[in-house]
Amino acid sequence: MNTLLLNAESAADITLCADLLQNGRLVAVPTETVYGLAADASNPDAVRAIFAAKGRPANHPLIVHVPDIAAIGQWAKNVSNSAFALAEAFWPGPLTLLLHKADHVSSVVTGGLDTIGLRMPSHPALLGLLQQYQLSVAAPSANPYKKLSPTSARQVLAGMEGKIPAVLDGGDCQYGLESTIVDLTGDKPVIVRAGPITGAQIAAVLGESVAQPRQHNIAVPGNVDAHYQPDNILYCYPTAELRLKLAGLQQPVALLHYSDIAVNRLVTSFAMPAEPVSFGRQLYQTLFSADQSAAEVIWCELPPEHDNWHAVHDRLKRASCNL
Repeated sequence: MNTLLLNAESAADITLCADLLQNGRLVAVPTETVYGLAADASNPDAVRAIFAAKGRPANHPLIVHVPDIAAIGQWAKNVSNSAFALAEAFWPGPLTLLLHKADHVSSVVTGGLDTIGLRMPSHPALLGLLQQYQLSVAAPSANPYKKLSPTSARQVLAGMEGKIPAVLDGGDCQYGLESTIVDLTGDKPVIVRAGPITGAQIAAVLGESVAQPRQHNIAVPGNVDAHYQPDNILYCYPTAELRLKLAGLQQPVALLHYSDIAVNRLVTSFAMPAEPVSFGRQLYQTLFSADQSAAEVIWCELPPEHDNWHAVHDRLKRASCNL
């Protein structure tokens, strides 16, 4: 299959993208979080093609990206006031609401579950496409299953070229980490995947505390132990331990670090921001670059243990082999 590279600033390419989706084809699309592999969410056969292209288990649910808040009622039932309050506050944006699925929604989209994840993306190209053509698309990250989520069209092509019809190039992603998922199906709101929208922000809107368990067994996108992984083995170390290991280094390594750490000829250095939002934005892209280096092992300096770093720690835990 020849994978087309489409331009998100081209009206003709946006039309072609819509035509492909409306005809049951797959298109990798930019969002503000990561690139998603999109299919018409109302077409079960098209959605099945996502699982085939990614090598993703069929019981792993997908997030449906909708054009507006009104679409919540098309995909979910028994929707609480809390859901609409959060949508009004954070949509379009990187917050996914986990709700009870509407009866007509195909179980292919939900991985056989009776819940559905919904969000309204803020990337102008994707949101404009969804609104112009009144589309809702199922769109997990546009990468082979368990591999690094792509934050650029180049990364998408590295993993999916020849497997999908097209990629819509909308530039680098704004956040670089997957959306926050908040479960609203129970008595209390629970964050089941950390992301750009924090628990404190959600609690401020709802006027109540929001649970954020470090571990849970709720089936949502990204909730597997090994995920978001580079091709090379990743080890994460606290700063002091990292300095000791570098002092005795005997093999080439690619190093992600935010501290001022002395390196030598065996180290390919990737300086990272010391601030969580910027660190998250660069994480997948930097791990992708580290994979392209001569080193066959990647080391990463662990960020501080602070709530603002929770989303980054979650991704590093799933990507590394020693956390």
